[in-house]
Amino acid sequence: MKRNSQLSGVLHILLHMAEHDVPVTSELLARAMTTNPVVVRRIMAGLREQGYVHSEKGHGGGWSLACDLQSVTLRDIHEALGGPPLLAIGNRTETPGCLVEQAVNAALDTAFRDAEALLLERLGEVTLAALSADFHKRFAARGGALALEKAHEG
Repeated sequence: MKRNSQLSGVLHILLHMAEHDVPVTSELLARAMTTNPVVVRRIMAGLREQGYVHSEKGHGGGWSLACDLQSVTLRDIHEALGGPPLLAIGNRTETPGCLVEQAVNAALDTAFRDAEALLLERLGEVTLAALSADFHKRFAARGGALALEKAHEG
């Protein structure tokens, strides 16, 4: 089953942007994410509508953060992406009249709701600033120069 890594990817892009004092192009962000610039632009357009980023066209243009890292949580970004499902598992629904299936699904529904509520709560406790601080700590431990390209070396 394929996992949805969009939230992780967007957080990755936002942290890269936080390291730049100038706008960052979709092409540079796409290289960091090993994806197509069109994918980056599509995602960023949604974040722009929510006020988390802004864009500038033309020479020297690109994407910039329009928010305070300290005030934006992972849950905020998750919701800005449309609140995609957090769990990749679900109920069997092939025989809705089956009493066994109904009992199993009722129990699983409760567990899924509880797990999702807890996950959303935890996402709401972590700010972009906390992620940025963790990145800086890891990067300092590596001893490298702070550059977008260097952050991806293993």
